[in-house]
Amino acid sequence: MYNFSMKNKISILITGPAGLGIQTIENLICKIFKRVCFNIFSTKEYMSRVRGGANTTTIIISERKINAFYEDIDILLSLDKNGIGRIKNRIKENTLILGDVEKEDRKTFKIDFLKIAKEIGDIVYSNSIAVGVLLGLFQKGKEISENIISEMFKTKGEETIKKNIIALNYGYSIGKEIKEKTNFRFEIKSDENIRDEIFLNGAESVGIGAIIGGCNFISSYPMTPSTPLFTFLAQNSKKFNIVVEQAEDEISAINMVLGSWYAGGRGLVTTSGGGFSLMVESLSLAGMIESPIVIHLGQRPGPATGLPTRTEQGDLLFSIFAGHGEFPRIILSPGDLSEGILLTEKAFNLADKYQIPVIILTDQYFIDTFYNIIPPIYDFKPKYYFSENTQSDYKRYKFTEDGVSERGIPGGNGFVCIDSDEHDEEGHITEDRNIRKLMVEKRNKKIKKFIDTEIINPSFFGNKDYEILLISWGSTKNIILSAIENIENEKIGYLYFPLVWPLPKIIDEYIRKSKKTIIIENNYNSQFSKLIKMETGIEIKEKILKYDGHPFSVEEMKREIEKRI
Repeated sequence: MYNFSMKNKISILITGPAGLGIQTIENLICKIFKRVCFNIFSTKEYMSRVRGGANTTTIIISERKINAFYEDIDILLSLDKNGIGRIKNRIKENTLILGDVEKEDRKTFKIDFLKIAKEIGDIVYSNSIAVGVLLGLFQKGKEISENIISEMFKTKGEETIKKNIIALNYGYSIGKEIKEKTNFRFEIKSDENIRDEIFLNGAESVGIGAIIGGCNFISSYPMTPSTPLFTFLAQNSKKFNIVVEQAEDEISAINMVLGSWYAGGRGLVTTSGGGFSLMVESLSLAGMIESPIVIHLGQRPGPATGLPTRTEQGDLLFSIFAGHGEFPRIILSPGDLSEGILLTEKAFNLADKYQIPVIILTDQYFIDTFYNIIPPIYDFKPKYYFSENTQSDYKRYKFTEDGVSERGIPGGNGFVCIDSDEHDEEGHITEDRNIRKLMVEKRNKKIKKFIDTEIINPSFFGNKDYEILLISWGSTKNIILSAIENIENEKIGYLYFPLVWPLPKIIDEYIRKSKKTIIIENNYNSQFSKLIKMETGIEIKEKILKYDGHPFSVEEMKREIEKRI
């Protein structure tokens, strides 16, 4: 009845209330199947509450690399029937449903996870039962599952490990029985070539990039979805000599990071839209004192608290125009996990080199999505652009041809003077109109050097003789690439932007060449198309937009593109 030998992937959706261990199921299944050399993809959507509600996690096991969200469900594992109603549109005719259901039939099997877990000792063991059910159904991973459970729960004590293994074996017997009743066949092939690949999520990719980029200080006030990055760096702080400070608020957090750069450190502040709102005055301070700073902004739907645990690309224009007065900045938005590493590393060197803010713009979908990747090949060494040995005639804001002055740190013979008011070359307050004019020009012409010498141009995919051009930025990248793989049209080209500000001018050439241009964004106002019109004068009328707090799926993206071509 259920034969997955004809497919190259199988999609599992787990639903249940917060606090019942869905994330533990995700961690165990992903670790087990990665360890036995299957390609794994996982993403989640969850409510903004500690307990209750109806959260879901999608896990895809595949023969080939998979790095984008698919909505169809092959197996639904329900720990709470209240969650099924929310995802009815994703259930197919042949979806196998297991768990907390009202009635049994040929494709639905009732499993009372909570009751079984209580009999073992506590409802917390329901997650290990669920993992066992899937392993029994697949007849895969049983050999190593007990070792992985022992690794995961080693800090909880021997009794907890023992009970979780009992729960896993109980679930395994249930899954095996369901397999026999349904003639379930799982014949997706494993791939030994991925054994040395790394399995990580967006938060970890940005964190790894920060470490490679020389980050040695992070200060933040926790805020979804930026907190996982803060947590990752805190967990690895001793290994990589990173000073970690959980600030009392966002204003303190960004000011501490500015202080770290002043002293010669490399600081990072991570936040979301609401927190970034509070940081705007200090962002402007960075512009005036010409301080490097790296800011990670994890977008979520606003305004105000909005949907604090969901996804959206709604802060693009905010990040570009935040702050009072005019000062340069660079905004990077990684579209995949490799870019999360590479662009974040680059952010620290760019901030240091040009003495400006660099913002890394992600979103909840990017941060919380896992998959396996080939480790990027790099030979990075942080490039430092400050001077420890300033001379006695040192001028912090000395006028230069490209606007970049020597950035000294305290400790040399020179006096390192900075001031949030307008200042002269030495850093002393001034209201001289001519100096003001020169300083505004000095600060803003730094970005011209970046544009002229190391602009990051967009990546192009598809037929160079395209007639239809798709444009996007950030986390929609892999979803679009996966969608167009399944569209039979050789005249599609796709232009993806990892750098969203300053906008690369080459976009003009790509758009003018196409017969039809379609822009794709997770927001209502198509903010990137507004930016393109502002910079090039070109208005893109055809748009695919989504703003319900959820990412596009590959199937949805395919449907939307095909409607327009």
